[in-house]
Amino acid sequence: MELHDVWFVLIAVLWTGYFFLEGFDFGVGILTKLLARDRTERRVLINTIGPVWDGNEVWLLTAGGATFAAFPEWYATLFSGFYLPLLFILICLIIRGVAFEYRHKRPEDKWQTNWEHAIFWTSLIPALLWGVAFGNIVRGVKIDQDMEYVGNFWDLLNPYALLGGLVTLSLFTFHGAVFTALKTVGDIRERARRLALQLGLVTAVLALVFLIWTQIDNGDGKSLIAMIVAALALVGAIGAIKVGREGWSFALSGITIAAAVAMLFLTLFPNVMPSSLNEEWNLTVTNASSSPYTLKIMTWCAAVATPIVLLYQGWTYWVFRKRIGTQHIAADSH
Repeated sequence: MELHDVWFVLIAVLWTGYFFLEGFDFGVGILTKLLARDRTERRVLINTIGPVWDGNEVWLLTAGGATFAAFPEWYATLFSGFYLPLLFILICLIIRGVAFEYRHKRPEDKWQTNWEHAIFWTSLIPALLWGVAFGNIVRGVKIDQDMEYVGNFWDLLNPYALLGGLVTLSLFTFHGAVFTALKTVGDIRERARRLALQLGLVTAVLALVFLIWTQIDNGDGKSLIAMIVAALALVGAIGAIKVGREGWSFALSGITIAAAVAMLFLTLFPNVMPSSLNEEWNLTVTNASSSPYTLKIMTWCAAVATPIVLLYQGWTYWVFRKRIGTQHIAADSH
């Protein structure tokens, strides 16, 4: 296996980690309006992700940085062609981080309500747009012979990509509901389980249509296996949450995300960004990659740094592993 193939796999792993971790924290942000009944319950939900949300976003920075270093042509075409949706995502992530930090700084109801609205919308919009973006990457976009995107913003809003956005939105919200049930106690836990069951059924329908569509258009034997794994894991996650096994359900919903991302990358390879104009203009792991020397240096750096990051983030989740409920929330303070 060539180093550019290795880095294609590593970037797929980084996106898997990002969607697994940021997926449930987007979902919890959305649930602050769908599940929480009052400010105390919203504080419970926010506190479940409070110690980890910023660490989860590191996976996005790493995936973007790895793409820039390993596949500069892919990075350039992707970020120029998808400029507006990626800018919307970036703005949402900035506002979302500020909202988490500033919501409790003042006691006024209007102040806190406005920041809570911001948390909801800046969780929902990226959850939708990431699916739209990856749907377009897999489907193919207008790339010319100079490896430049020549389409426009409206070309990105096609039925396949929009369905992909609905899938990520529903899947992340389901993932967040399962995480909420896993991390809370009392009535909010029971309501999270019931909502997760409902969301799981909606997600199953949307995901099945999207994955079958992907398989028919671009799939092969390997992607079919990944699709089957994703479907079975999602069914298992729904069954586990129904019987109150939140830990198993969370693990299986994570496997669903991992298998779905694996399927998308398997349908791409050896392309990294197909051209819908001419197959000869596809960006591939070969023509979009950096030099072998650059990839070699990156591989050594990743081999040293990655285990340290994983150990540190795993330790963070272990420290903040206990459940919380409304009884753990102090009286209103700022």
